[in-house]
Amino acid sequence: MEVINHTVINLITFVLAVYVGYHVVWNVTPALHTPLMAVTNAISAIVIVGAMLAVGLTVGAAGKFFGTLAVLLAAVNVFGGFLVTRRMLEMFKRKEPRRVESKGAAK
Repeated sequence: MEVINHTVINLITFVLAVYVGYHVVWNVTPALHTPLMAVTNAISAIVIVGAMLAVGLTVGAAGKFFGTLAVLLAAVNVFGGFLVTRRMLEMFKRKEPRRVESKGAAK
């Protein structure tokens, strides 16, 4: 006797993950956004390794296609995340004050 379908369990897990993820990200203080981005980049790198394993172990063409798509999307996520993290870190750098030259200064 099948109590609950596996698809329903997977759907419930996905919905709960989206809900918890949304509330975790929106309640992070601005000072922690850069470390949070670094961690998500590391998680996406792990997803790339898992997707490559899935592509290598899959027999069917559909599985290979979706595995390759997962590798591509995770790679875009990692590289985009690194670009965003770099831009965020540049915001914290001190800017040197501009030198103001006087117009009537003697040479």
